Amino acid sequence: MNGSPLKIVALGGLGEIGMNCMVYECGNDLVLVDAGLMFPDADMPGVDYVIPDFSWLRERADKLKGIFLTHAHEDHIGALPFLLREFSAPIYATALTLGILEGKLQEHKIDADLNPVQPRDIVTVGCFEIEFIRVAHSVVDGCALAISTPEGVVIHTGDFKLDQTPVDGEVTDLATFARYGDKGVLALLSDSTNVEREGYTISERYVGEALADLFPKCKGRIIVAAFSSNIHRVQQVADVAAASGRKVLLNGRSMIANVRIARQLGYLSIDDDLLMDIKELPYIPREQVCMITTGSQGEPLSALSRIAMDDHKQIKLEKGDTVILSSRNIPGNERTISELINHLYRRGADVYHEKVSEVHVSGHASQEELKLMMNITRPRFFLPIHGEYRHLVLHRRLAMKVGIPEERCLIGTNGDLFSFYNETAFMEETVETGRVFVDGKGVGDVGEIVLKDRRHLAEDGMVLVIIGLNKSTGELIYGPEIVSRGFVFEDESQAYLQTAKDMVREAVQELSLEFLSDREELRQIVRQTLKRFFKKSIERRPMVLPVILEM
Repeated sequence: MNGSPLKIVALGGLGEIGMNCMVYECGNDLVLVDAGLMFPDADMPGVDYVIPDFSWLRERADKLKGIFLTHAHEDHIGALPFLLREFSAPIYATALTLGILEGKLQEHKIDADLNPVQPRDIVTVGCFEIEFIRVAHSVVDGCALAISTPEGVVIHTGDFKLDQTPVDGEVTDLATFARYGDKGVLALLSDSTNVEREGYTISERYVGEALADLFPKCKGRIIVAAFSSNIHRVQQVADVAAASGRKVLLNGRSMIANVRIARQLGYLSIDDDLLMDIKELPYIPREQVCMITTGSQGEPLSALSRIAMDDHKQIKLEKGDTVILSSRNIPGNERTISELINHLYRRGADVYHEKVSEVHVSGHASQEELKLMMNITRPRFFLPIHGEYRHLVLHRRLAMKVGIPEERCLIGTNGDLFSFYNETAFMEETVETGRVFVDGKGVGDVGEIVLKDRRHLAEDGMVLVIIGLNKSTGELIYGPEIVSRGFVFEDESQAYLQTAKDMVREAVQELSLEFLSDREELRQIVRQTLKRFFKKSIERRPMVLPVILEM
């Protein structure tokens, strides 16, 4: 080959929802598009966040020329505080995206080279020339990227929809997409999240109309739960509250912070007189209060969850209050949200959510919008991104229906490296990718083995066996004592645990001095003895932890 091919690889977000992170490499230049996190699944007990494994990028750190962000959602910027601890590169994004990111970086005490841009601005780094293109989404200031490379132009849509009546009047810039389509697009990488939905995604403005119909019917306090990044939603709730004669109380750290940033940057118009402090709550009639809060996903420590459990010091629900969950359920959270709704009803509130009322619309393009994006850009190659594997497969089929030849409709998952050279494309190799777990202040110190132990403890409990041996003779002089947690109720299982103790004592007394002196061998025998007993007697498999004391 003469020259260097364009290489594209996803470190996250390809074949999964969240953790979006895409690398573009050409010769000695490399740019990163987004660095997001994923929230843990139910089988990741104790984990706070999941971020991409940057090992492959670490080997090419000297090539990294810039980081480009499409929008301010956690699944696109949430991993940056961890990435920037070891990588240094200028970051380019629109004003609100940088504003929200800056707050995160301050919390982590990280300095970064932040460069604000506007839609249609062009940034040149290395051999890449990147134009930001306005797109409508559920967060203000979202952009797609037109990435010009020596091999051609790649359109990276980010998250988008074709909202023709957005709250801020900023529609998706179809003219710029069409301009690139006329010039010739090498590849289109397009958002697959809503590919299963037919037709068009409803406009965000429709939510405002639904809220305007609902608010006058509510007699008590109104609590609206939404994502703090959805500034358009906050604006519409505030406008309807003002029209209904209600004051607005902002609740939740991220909600307060993001509203402050959006107001400072001019993306949110809320008069100071409309806002109230939580200290004023007892003195304002309930029918004159509207609270906008986080916690729509039922997060255990969120204000809304504490309100639902009647555990909030300052906010108490009463019969006749209304709670509106104005957000889409994140996959995996359905059970938690269902429990939240049940608790809200127990407090006497009326609850409106996506399944029973039009209080939320998606920020992602449906099938007809996805087709339109393909027809406008007319790419030579198509690569679906941002979705689980079934979404990618369905989006690929949609592209073939539009007329893109099957051999030019690519599909891959994290780590699949696609090379583009001389108007051809092929999968070159699979690079190292993975997930890194963040637990408290620890990053990467919790692996699959630790998670397996946590799941084991959660499902089967633990049994601690304490044995004291004579240091000189190896004779059993203390115990065995058994302490259990999450296995059986000790007060009611004394006879059963006594049998377990007798079995351990017999197993130890039958051992020769040679085995008794090998402490690890002794632990293994105690462990196996109890595991066999528990499995045979009650079909349970607790974690058995022998403790050998030399006395």
